[in-house]
Amino acid sequence: MKINGPNHSNFNPYKKNIQNQLQATETTAKKDKIEISNEAKQMQEHQKAQEARQKHIEALKQKVDSGEYQVDAKQTAEKMINFWKHR
Repeated sequence: MKINGPNHSNFNPYKKNIQNQLQATETTAKKDKIEISNEAKQMQEHQKAQEARQKHIEALKQKVDSGEYQVDAKQTAEKMINFWKHR
């Protein structure tokens, strides 16, 4: 057995091993991470649009049922012509 005195630098040989283990776990430990794909984002936006469209459709149904809905034939014809021109 070899004794080097009170100023011995390797006083606790296990302390270095514990520090090395702590450093290794800190660098390898990863936090949970969540990523939403572009497709999922598009699906979310599409669903929002569907909800807004559904509300609009319900409002139109109520107007039709109550007799308040009036069709503007000229505006309908213009939209149809513009649709077929740009195809």
